[in-house]
Amino acid sequence: MRLHPEIAGVLDGVPPFDPLADPPATRAYLRSLLAAKPPADDPRIAVRHTVIPGPAGDLTVRIYRPTGARGACPGVLYFHGGAFIAGDLDTGDGNCRDLCLAAGAVVVSVDYRLAPEHPYPAAFDDCYAALCWTADNAARLDVDPTRLAVAGRSAGGALAAALALAARDRGGPTLAFQLLLVPALDDRCALPSIDECADNRIVDGRVVRGMWKPYLASTEADPYAAPARAEDLSALPPAYLEICQADALRDEALSYANRLIAAGVHTELHVVPGAFHLFEGYAPTSRLARRATATWTSAVAAALT
Repeated sequence: MRLHPEIAGVLDGVPPFDPLADPPATRAYLRSLLAAKPPADDPRIAVRHTVIPGPAGDLTVRIYRPTGARGACPGVLYFHGGAFIAGDLDTGDGNCRDLCLAAGAVVVSVDYRLAPEHPYPAAFDDCYAALCWTADNAARLDVDPTRLAVAGRSAGGALAAALALAARDRGGPTLAFQLLLVPALDDRCALPSIDECADNRIVDGRVVRGMWKPYLASTEADPYAAPARAEDLSALPPAYLEICQADALRDEALSYANRLIAAGVHTELHVVPGAFHLFEGYAPTSRLARRATATWTSAVAAALT
């Protein structure tokens, strides 16, 4: 991989890892990293937790609201990444805070069930239930139901794209926007970037191929599991896709963006030059990461204004 000069050295000394070898250990490792860097209290954001009805029991969500907001705000459902087998509400905390401030939005982050203990469609069902709950409770949440979006990173991007499809197919809730950040979209893993981007220190083609197995288990993939399998992408909400040039997921996201455009969906596509999957976590203060975040947060703000 040829990396952007701003992040070329960030992987030096990073050991190889296999997040799929031991999902509980991967979850514990992610929690330890996040615990070492707790988010600073921000008086501009009010954060609370609540429990909502899920398809298989209670579901916890974290709700972010701008403290100075007056009246109904845009609403964003956010789904964290973690290869479908890891991650929690803390994983996406930074992105949720960025969305809340940039778009003046109420952000609902969903603690969905994880594979392999809970394979597809558990995560999808949880996220769709949270979307419906948010729409049904829009008035109580001070959310404008005409300005509702879904957003997700990596595996969470797959869930966001799947919910856009499901909301169209099921007649609601109506979505105004979909934000897909380095999304995993295609379980077939047949495009060139899967093999081009090989580095066992990061999420590469080896990990991408492997993550679908615990998620799908014995289930045949359908469009709500792997959105690239959808034959019809028409009548979907406007989309923004962030893609990293040195990411194993690059080509499937490029293909999906091109298909959205061909289907008449308003689509904005940004390729971060010389960046690898989840590079922001390794170089959060780099100008490259700051520019990427500023670009997608501005796009969401513009779409929901």
